[in-house]
Amino acid sequence: MQIREYSLPQGWYPRDPEEVKDAVSRFLAGKNIPFKSRCAISPHAGWYYSGRIASAAAASLESDAETVAVIGGHLPAGSPALFAMEDSVRTPFGAMRIDKELRAALMEELDGEEDRYRDNTIEVLLPMVHYLFPKAMLLWIRLPASARSFEAGKIISQASAKLNRKVNALGSTDLTHYGRNYGFMPQGGGRQALRWVREVNDANFIKAVESGNSGKVLSCAENDLSACSAGAVLGAMGFAEAKKLGGAKLLEYGTSADMQNEDNIPDSFVGYAAMAFV
Repeated sequence: MQIREYSLPQGWYPRDPEEVKDAVSRFLAGKNIPFKSRCAISPHAGWYYSGRIASAAAASLESDAETVAVIGGHLPAGSPALFAMEDSVRTPFGAMRIDKELRAALMEELDGEEDRYRDNTIEVLLPMVHYLFPKAMLLWIRLPASARSFEAGKIISQASAKLNRKVNALGSTDLTHYGRNYGFMPQGGGRQALRWVREVNDANFIKAVESGNSGKVLSCAENDLSACSAGAVLGAMGFAEAKKLGGAKLLEYGTSADMQNEDNIPDSFVGYAAMAFV
């Protein structure tokens, strides 16, 4: 059996299963998620920064999933869909089986290629997904930042239905990357910049997702630099539409700056949101 091994260095997420369990329990403590969904959107930074918010997205998904489709991004518009081609993926809980039947159906429909690259958009979420869905298989797919990723999400839903498979979809993106580290400082620095990211740039992207307008989502990501993996969001939106789910609802929002003292706003920071389609 071919296993896709860890590619991210230690520190992104716990490698010990007990540490994963403890972390997820802390993240979810006191959370009240009053519904379950087949589709959500999660951030994908290291757990220290976005694990709490990612846990809200993962925990909002239906518990009876037979497969969890984690949709990653970090791909430009011209890229093909990328799939993990191994039999399983390594997590702290062992090998999580890949749904090869669903993958085969999608590769034919989407003209997909093998994902040979190191990327955090999927891997960082897998320990949480494997812990919360221990019996489920995995679909590892990354989608490009283009309108066709919305249609790809629909195809994932349709292929799942043909296989009579209960599938949850989890789209993976971070929001605005602000500051000198990212070469993006339209509002200078300090409190004013952080407020703008929270209340304008990220807020506009979140509103676009809530509107269900895939074109607006892509436009915000491209023109406002408010999401790093728009293809993952579009895939989740297409999946949700094909499943006839309701609109997206914001579960939780924050930034990496929240880990600092309010009087010590970092030079660079990133926005994170958890959303679910209900």
